[in-house]
Amino acid sequence: MSLSMLLGVVFLVTLLAAWLLFTLVQHYLDRQKAQIEQTTATTLADMFIFLDPQQMFRYNVAITIALPIVVWLFTDNPVFTGAALISTIFMPKWYVGYLSRKRLKNLEQQLPDALLMISGAMRAGASLNVALESMVRESRPPVSQEFELMLREQRLGVDFDTALQNIERRNPQPDFQLVIAAMRISKEVGGNLAEILESLASTLRQKAVMEGKIRSLTAQGKAQGVIMTGLPLLMIVALRAIEPAAMAPLFNTWIGWITLSIITVMELVGYWFIRKITNIDV
Repeated sequence: MSLSMLLGVVFLVTLLAAWLLFTLVQHYLDRQKAQIEQTTATTLADMFIFLDPQQMFRYNVAITIALPIVVWLFTDNPVFTGAALISTIFMPKWYVGYLSRKRLKNLEQQLPDALLMISGAMRAGASLNVALESMVRESRPPVSQEFELMLREQRLGVDFDTALQNIERRNPQPDFQLVIAAMRISKEVGGNLAEILESLASTLRQKAVMEGKIRSLTAQGKAQGVIMTGLPLLMIVALRAIEPAAMAPLFNTWIGWITLSIITVMELVGYWFIRKITNIDV
């Protein structure tokens, strides 16, 4: 084979590889953009968090490009660079999950006070809707946002049970489901709803106190999990600084990269198990 034919074959192979890479990147970007738009339109909208999906997509693309480059410049290791690249793919989902958990936690903390406000207004002679409107004016988001949306739906003609189902769908939380169930049962069969809500508020407060005690008792186990997970990584960094020649095969050879990959997976699995053990649900 002549030199010109060999160069032609190399050029065609390079061109085909570049086309395949471009197609894969374009497919990934289209899929990531569609996922971010869907998440923004559903999950974030239900949480009253309104973000521009185009802006989120641009931020995600910028992090996907910049983070692996930064990791490669600092570590010069393909394992860490690949892990950074993979983590950027799941960053939008993690961020949305973090916002959702934070909002549900705030809602859980505000719920007992909101129930006491509704109960107090009803004991003073107000109807349920008037008591809800009073609570919405005096409360802060997110609990005020949820019940305000419920009241707006009723003003637009949505029946009470459907409005309760909508608010329950937006907040899949056991504490909130108890409140919705109490309101629904009281609306259907009657009963002293003010007394029921007051009892629920007391129960939720006791549950919050118990959860606080559990978090205090399991804090040491969670801290041990973080320390035990970070200790091997800290030892790797320290040994590389002390004995760079001895640690060089771990970062510069394929066997070392495979070893680092196994270490990373085992560290993540171990941390996950520790979190499962110390995460006690009441």
